[in-house]
Amino acid sequence: MSLSGRPGHFGSRFHNRLYALLGLDYVYKAFTTTDLAGAIGGIRALGIRGCAVSMPFKEAVIPLLDALDPSAQAIKSVNTIVNDDGRLTGFNTDYVAVRRLLTEHAVDPATPCLLRGSGGMAKAVVAALRDGGFRNGTILARNTQAGAALAERYGYAFATDLDGRTAPLLVNVTPIGMDGPDADALAFPLDAVAACAIAFDVVALPARTPFLVAAERAGKSCITGHAVLVLQGLEQFIRYTGVTPTPEQVADAAAYART
Repeated sequence: MSLSGRPGHFGSRFHNRLYALLGLDYVYKAFTTTDLAGAIGGIRALGIRGCAVSMPFKEAVIPLLDALDPSAQAIKSVNTIVNDDGRLTGFNTDYVAVRRLLTEHAVDPATPCLLRGSGGMAKAVVAALRDGGFRNGTILARNTQAGAALAERYGYAFATDLDGRTAPLLVNVTPIGMDGPDADALAFPLDAVAACAIAFDVVALPARTPFLVAAERAGKSCITGHAVLVLQGLEQFIRYTGVTPTPEQVADAAAYART
């Protein structure tokens, strides 16, 4: 199951497709709630195997759990709960997915990065970068308190506006470019995109944001939010079931979930 302030359909379709492909007797359902403690108690009492957690519950759920995996402990944010005979452990598979993608794309940890955003997902991305050895970073955020605190925690610089800044690795962790009112906006201006080497956008819908389209046209290496979404969902699936799907099954489920 999943708990979210605004439930979507990708997770349900992705997980249920994999259950069908693998012949597993599981079902994944999305819910919202105004009683978080009651919902978590229900997971424990009913023996629900696992639960994805989205905003605004990622931090509020922590006191209701029995333990935190290092992936969640590092950033005090949970996006996955696993129930082992009534013992609930919180994980953060966003963190795991970002670290894996940086490795898969062979991004050199010596690469300076400029990250835009300071919300819950930004915490996971910054922690993954820092733990992956990325020491030279700047956080750009309009929220001075949150941005400065995040930068200080991980030893990064902080700025409230771009002021001509760029870096070889640009990372967008804001809703800019997401389907909705900011769908046509660029997370970074074209001159910054032209000067970078790698563009990383955690926005999953659409998979090709204006920022990534501009980067592709400029011949830059790109990492998509859709890839983060699929990998973090795969990590959840493995933790819930103990089964690792084939790459072909994952690709099938991801394509199915997009429709």
